[in-house]
Amino acid sequence: MAKTEPLRPGTRGRPAWPAVPTPGADEVYQAVPEQARDYPRFLETILRPEHAHKKPEALSRIRVLDCTTGMMIGHWCSSQLAELGAEVIQVEPPGGDPLRQLTPFGRREYMAQDSEQNEPVGLHFLHEMRNKQSVTINLETKPGREVLKKLAVHADVLIENAPPGRFDGWKIGYRQLSRINPRLVYCWVGQRGQWGPLKDQPGVRDPVAQCASGFVHGTGDPKEFGGRPTRSGMWMADHVGGTAAAMGIMAALVHRERVSGKGQFIEATAAEGIIRILDYNWAWHGMDGSIRPRYGNWDLAINIYAVNPCKDGHMMVGGGHDRLWYRIWKTVGDEVPAVEEEIVADPNLRNVSERLPHTRQVKTYTLLCEWLKGNSRSDAERKLIKQEVASGGVMAVHEVAEYPHFKYRGQVAEFDDRLYGPVLVATSPMLSEKIPARLKWIGRPFGYDNEDVYRRLLGFTREDFERLKTQGAI
Repeated sequence: MAKTEPLRPGTRGRPAWPAVPTPGADEVYQAVPEQARDYPRFLETILRPEHAHKKPEALSRIRVLDCTTGMMIGHWCSSQLAELGAEVIQVEPPGGDPLRQLTPFGRREYMAQDSEQNEPVGLHFLHEMRNKQSVTINLETKPGREVLKKLAVHADVLIENAPPGRFDGWKIGYRQLSRINPRLVYCWVGQRGQWGPLKDQPGVRDPVAQCASGFVHGTGDPKEFGGRPTRSGMWMADHVGGTAAAMGIMAALVHRERVSGKGQFIEATAAEGIIRILDYNWAWHGMDGSIRPRYGNWDLAINIYAVNPCKDGHMMVGGGHDRLWYRIWKTVGDEVPAVEEEIVADPNLRNVSERLPHTRQVKTYTLLCEWLKGNSRSDAERKLIKQEVASGGVMAVHEVAEYPHFKYRGQVAEFDDRLYGPVLVATSPMLSEKIPARLKWIGRPFGYDNEDVYRRLLGFTREDFERLKTQGAI
């Protein structure tokens, strides 16, 4: 493919990918001793993602109705199931999920457009529509709710994120649907849950969940460095909460098949997902009331273990134990012997716990940065890896897209979709010998699968479609 100009307003130009060819196996393993190649090459033969379509799908007999709108938590959850082979039907309101309209800086040239219905769609939404079918139902109408009831009879899983109690009030909640389909696993996802003092607080989205969970308070530079609480630029709370929901659904399906024969209700929230990953914050606070402070790119429990500036960007250098610590300074000492001598001679830096007070961290990082500023990321990484020190440069997405390791493993790839054409994507990280995840299509315009799904599952006729459209139900 010829290289084109970068995207500009009003154009559909796209840069060629990859700019540098993906390395072959001979190139990757040429520096590896012959006997050391055997195990990684064996793993390649059973795990390479391009072989996934020749293998069965783990969830091929599972049908999921994703009724979530306006939040990525449910879409992320069901996309995990879709990658593993579940038949996921995305239930959208007429006109589509509002998330379809989100695009960077409101610029429509950063949206994808399908070749059949010419509907623009935001790339964030599209990335989590993989392998899903799209139908439209207006659940605010009684005929629309009757359609959902009929679909639920044929479903194994239903996911929704409506305001607390709304589906129950509409007679399509767990209490009603479990009567007509006792095997249904019903999952509610959201930010703070359907019960408790704040259950009815309106407008809660991912950033609020991040802030409410304690995560944002501990992220960013210390206030002494001019820092302030910093939320994740990604919708991280939705991703963590959605992953918890997917795990809960899988557990409920296993329980149904092996124990009860029946479905159950599951609730997973973004804020509580984040609370779970705050590791030792809770035990530490419970011991003496301490609050883990913001410490920027440095670490409270390990020195050196941080991102620091170098000649052409930033470097992560990890010295998690004493042997690594001395290997770091041996690397530095090869070029600046006086620095290694100063570190080794300091009696306050002999072991991990002695190196943690703030003033000692300042000293060690200052000396490390003096060396790093004369080294590029690649040079610093090469020198540190030679001493077996965990390290790596901070890369932007365009560098990740061309990083030989990820290209070789197929984790960044250009997928040529039937409707959307070539799209650069992150593929599924769920590699497996027998039942790997896979990407079958990028997504669908809203309502694209109405006719197929409703005819196949519910036997709708042309008269049914006309009647429901007249009633505003689909």
